[in-house]
Amino acid sequence: MIDHTQLIRTETARFAEAVSAADPAATVPTCPDWTAADLAWHLTEVHAFWARILDSGALSDEDSEAVEADKPPRPDDLTATLALLDAETVALTEQLDKRVDEQPAWSWFATDQTVGFTRRMQLHEAVMHRIDAELVAGRPVTPIDPEVAVDGVLHAVDVMFAWWGTLPGFEFVPSDGVVALTLTDVERTVLLRPGRWRGVGQSGKSYDEPGILRITDLPPTAGFAGNAEEIDRWLWGRGPEPESDGDTVALDAVRGVQAAGIQ
Repeated sequence: MIDHTQLIRTETARFAEAVSAADPAATVPTCPDWTAADLAWHLTEVHAFWARILDSGALSDEDSEAVEADKPPRPDDLTATLALLDAETVALTEQLDKRVDEQPAWSWFATDQTVGFTRRMQLHEAVMHRIDAELVAGRPVTPIDPEVAVDGVLHAVDVMFAWWGTLPGFEFVPSDGVVALTLTDVERTVLLRPGRWRGVGQSGKSYDEPGILRITDLPPTAGFAGNAEEIDRWLWGRGPEPESDGDTVALDAVRGVQAAGIQ
């Protein structure tokens, strides 16, 4: 079983060690809009936000907006940022240690307003940003435990690429083809149905966006194959595309979703 909270501590410590060795002005290869200093601040403010969401008992969008408005100011240098990151990581993990997954808590994912969502989301955020930090520091990337990587694959598919389905009035229109993600080291296959998310946002703007949904009951017409870490890193935009074969239209549809990116 994955100890998500302890791994948040471990991955954040690895992140801090790596990013402290980087030039603060260096561009992060996997997040080219950020410098190493920006990356350090990003994870710091993320941990600060979610620690305060849990501590405040936030349950509504209004509550979350109040938390966002009260975030700490950005320090002037990387050393001070990393000191604040350490403090905010302690605050976040202490809040998580006090709570069970089923406890209600606000999140941006409308269909999962629980502490468990925050616990899972913040583990994968820490893992991927640790990879970012190692890359910007020019260090070898620390392997992801296969069980954590499988969890990351499912989180990417079911949350990061499926949030359109939590918006009122949006529907998923499936296209032809089924794509298998074959995780070769754990003997697991995840089936994806490509399609489009269509709907009208609160502003009145119409959307027609590429999407995927996880399914269980149709035979694949195409597939990507690699170990769990390779698939996980690719889905989150932190690694190269794995091997593929089969229906190129279905493969391109999944590529389109992946290319939209996750930060």
